[in-house]
Amino acid sequence: MRALTCQIRNICRRRRGNCQSCFCFFFSVSESNADLLFADRADMSGSRMMRAIRVSEFGAPSVLRLCSDVPVPQPGHRQVLIRVRACGVNPVETYIRSGSYARKPTLPYTPGSDVAGVVDAVGEGVTAVKAGDRVFTTAAQSGGYAEYAVAADDCVHKLPDALDFTQGAAIGIPYFTAYRALVHKAHAKAGETVLVHGASGGVGVAACQLSRALGLRVLGTAGTPEGMKLALGNGAHCAFNHREEGYTDRIMEATDGRGVDVIVEMLSNVNLGKDLQLLAYGGRVTVVGSRGSIEINPRDTMAKESSIIGVTLFSSTPEEKRECAALLFAGMEGGWLRPVVGLQYPLEKAAQAHHDIIESPGASGKIVLTM
Repeated sequence: MRALTCQIRNICRRRRGNCQSCFCFFFSVSESNADLLFADRADMSGSRMMRAIRVSEFGAPSVLRLCSDVPVPQPGHRQVLIRVRACGVNPVETYIRSGSYARKPTLPYTPGSDVAGVVDAVGEGVTAVKAGDRVFTTAAQSGGYAEYAVAADDCVHKLPDALDFTQGAAIGIPYFTAYRALVHKAHAKAGETVLVHGASGGVGVAACQLSRALGLRVLGTAGTPEGMKLALGNGAHCAFNHREEGYTDRIMEATDGRGVDVIVEMLSNVNLGKDLQLLAYGGRVTVVGSRGSIEINPRDTMAKESSIIGVTLFSSTPEEKRECAALLFAGMEGGWLRPVVGLQYPLEKAAQAHHDIIESPGASGKIVLTM
């Protein structure tokens, strides 16, 4: 098999230049035929093989390596095998890859959880979906940066025809996190005012759409004019540029000096001190993202009896996940849940996607890998 692989790779290089996969085809095929060709790729033992990103050591984005000879996982009891069409890229995946996150996977591993695609096969006990169904998942167990992924059946949901696969890959972590922050942690109520501090990224857009649907007055911030326009187009009543001097004063003016009831904070190591100043009496800051430490004055929480609440999706109970999924499906049916997809990268550019999601000067929708 090694000799055959080398021969095919050499042919690829002569005819088309360096090729990431040793299984290349020099003729045009339809999308459905392409699926069959990839599905039939196998090693000499008969096991199907796939392309996938593998991480063998923690570190910079360069540790994300494309491998072409990864066995396709098999669905077990209550599991679903998905032929991946798109996978969302989330900031938390960069923290895990770097080794700085509290939860570290066993090496080597394939990153990614938010997958959208077509059901390839189901394991014993799966009844909600079947082969051929368009689906998305919030928790790919085998990793989503791959051509195939396995997920538990209770985390796999049918994807409405109105949404494409890239939008399906933008639902998982962003929308479930936004709902958890707003409802399960901040206990936001209709009529309250929410500030989405970083409203133009995946979670930010989701928080704006959900907040508007829940009857909140929505204020959003972004780092570019394009980001502000995106926030306004997805539920924010007012938008502010958080790179401009005095933007917090303008937020207070927009609340007639009262302050905001809830803040969904994407970069707490930069903004938490300002957030405490922006809160109304009894206000709550939900910490969705942080890239370091920050010093705050605890007295800022005392005068207003405010709260700082951490948010992590990993702690959600099955009941909370079902509750969130029910509302999200209502949003899809009602047409107000509209994932916004930003930059798209092919699988082999996963390292660039990890670089850009952290270093980009301003977020604009969800970053997605496509297969």
